[in-house]
Amino acid sequence: MFQTKEEHFWRNMLTRTAMVLSTVALITWFLPRTEHPQIHYDIGKPWPYSSFIAKFDFPIYKTDETIKKEQDSIVKMFQPYYNYDANVEEQNIAKFRADFATGIPGVPANFKNLIIDRLHRLYQNGIVSAPNYNTLLQDSTTMLRVINGKEAQSTPASCLYSTRSAYETLFSDEHIAQHRQALQRCNLNDYIEPNLLYNRQKSVSELNDILSGIPIASGMVLNGQKIIDRGDIVDEYTYRVLSSYERVLQQRSTDTHEMLPTLAGQSIYVLLLVVLFTLYLALFRKDYFNKPRSITMLYSMITLFPILVSLMMRHNFFSVYIIPFAMVPIFARVFMDSRTAFITHVTMVLICAAAVKYQYEFIIIQLVAGLMAIYSLRELNRRAQVFKTAILVTLGSMLVYFTLQLMTNNGIDKMDTDMYYHFTANGILVLLAYPLMYLIEKAFGFTSNVTLFELSNTNRGLLRNLSEIAPGTFQHSITVGNLASEIANKIGANSLLVRTGALYHDIGKMANPVFFTENQAGVNPHEKMTCKESARIIISHVTEGVKIAEKYGLPQFIKDFILTHQGRGLAKYFYIKYKNEHPNEEVDKEAFMYPGPNPFTREQAILMMADAVEAASRSLKEYTEESISELVNRIIDEQVSEGFFTDCPITFRDIKQAKQVLIERLKAIYHTRISYPKLKTGEEDQLGPTLKKSIDVEPSDLVHTRDASASELQVETKAPGDVAPDASAK
Repeated sequence: MFQTKEEHFWRNMLTRTAMVLSTVALITWFLPRTEHPQIHYDIGKPWPYSSFIAKFDFPIYKTDETIKKEQDSIVKMFQPYYNYDANVEEQNIAKFRADFATGIPGVPANFKNLIIDRLHRLYQNGIVSAPNYNTLLQDSTTMLRVINGKEAQSTPASCLYSTRSAYETLFSDEHIAQHRQALQRCNLNDYIEPNLLYNRQKSVSELNDILSGIPIASGMVLNGQKIIDRGDIVDEYTYRVLSSYERVLQQRSTDTHEMLPTLAGQSIYVLLLVVLFTLYLALFRKDYFNKPRSITMLYSMITLFPILVSLMMRHNFFSVYIIPFAMVPIFARVFMDSRTAFITHVTMVLICAAAVKYQYEFIIIQLVAGLMAIYSLRELNRRAQVFKTAILVTLGSMLVYFTLQLMTNNGIDKMDTDMYYHFTANGILVLLAYPLMYLIEKAFGFTSNVTLFELSNTNRGLLRNLSEIAPGTFQHSITVGNLASEIANKIGANSLLVRTGALYHDIGKMANPVFFTENQAGVNPHEKMTCKESARIIISHVTEGVKIAEKYGLPQFIKDFILTHQGRGLAKYFYIKYKNEHPNEEVDKEAFMYPGPNPFTREQAILMMADAVEAASRSLKEYTEESISELVNRIIDEQVSEGFFTDCPITFRDIKQAKQVLIERLKAIYHTRISYPKLKTGEEDQLGPTLKKSIDVEPSDLVHTRDASASELQVETKAPGDVAPDASAK
């Protein structure tokens, strides 16, 4: 459905507003919330703030290490519970009586009662399973509580038996040992079973109750009590008091009513920064602001890093300084520009500062790291530059932190060296920017300079095929690329982008190379074809080029250069020729018109001008400053008058400078010379035959000319998309 400009405007405004609000909501949701400004303190260092006075009563919590030691001590002294089962003894002795009712073979008759008595003594002391027995005997002082009925009595573990030790104790009796061999045949171990069974449920429950009863605090701080004064050294006790204060505040932060002011302040703070960033894009970078993929990438980075910082601060992960914040200016610089990279980085850092403890230190270090990244990536055209950037970011962060430590500690020996390991890890992670760059290109449709350099390599891939299949077109593309890049440098456009586009703009000619003049060798197939057939083949090099680009997976900007380098122009040579041959026929221009669209970027406009001028320059009869200037001005003025540049942000000043560059470059290419005046009659003889001969044959003094056999029609009707005058196509 067709949209009016007003509808399109309001739709864009709603989209941008929704993006701003969602960004603010996401960041604010993850930000840690406390009731007090974040403070930084370490044991053994002076307190840098004013006097700290408690605003309410709070306990002084024990450290985790202290609580752990107390828990370990309790676990070590804990007496596990075992149930005494009297039925085990009764069943085994009854079984023994039944098995040896007539007596034990080979031993006196009274040994039966003796063995029953010894088994009874073992069961009275208590028998446990071998695994439990080994655990209990790890410490000779271990006690356990034996539950017998409703009573629980403490018993030393050393008085108990395992099934194995009970059997050995039985035979250690001096009376029984005398008949050991006979009794061993009786398998007395079959009548020895554990009668003390571990009560896991009661033991675990009792232990947990005891552990939960450990006091987590060892004192109290009263409301109004001074905790520390400026300049005092933070000792272990003071550190524990300050940590307890923060812990209490964190617990109180779970009360939604109390945290509403904090939440409101964070929301307003983040909203202010995001709105200012959005205004920067709307006022100074409208080209980014109007592109959904550009603002999506920028807002994604502004959102992602504060969330990472908030999660690390909330869950006490690694130091936030290992997060590679420099990736934000790196990506913004590579895919956009330096100023946008700096503004994006500043916005992200200021938002992250709301989540960290050391705000001043954090902001200074990250701003310097971001500037290092931006300065070192003025142009990214080699992999080694990312490595250099990582080193500079690391060194810059270390240097700033070193200077800040000097200003606060007043001594090198008091400095914290652990931070330098974090900066080193940060530098290593910055190296991930190179592989991530490829993912961002694919996700958001950007193109980096590294990709442009790879695409412009003429020794491999599609460009190598072009040089072999259509060598004339290949040379034409290189020349157009050089001309276009010169213009781009002059007017401040992207020279590498336009040069890369120029190398691919005519790849469609690979489908039918012989139909284009630069690839012909004396035979012109258009002589046996109708004007419409010839125009169709000439025009098809645009659509064929797009097909080839899609086949080889070339970026969208390459396809845009292919489609726009002829715009919506006419194949004028065949159009005018057809009209001359059919004077009474109403000619449909669409049959002779390129599919377009017209250029919509400055680089595309530059390519159109360079392509048309370079092709037309081959048809000049003589290369003088006047002829080249006239050609360049005529062709580009025709393009302007026909409206080819109405959809792109190119100015008349840019066009004027483009003309100057083209004229100067073509003069250098074709070596224009000043034409010598002819000698008047009589004066020629006075010069002598030798000098006369040198004037007539010196090649460097002659104006270079080309074959002038082309018809006048072909020269006069040359325009963007025309075939070359001496044949049928360019």
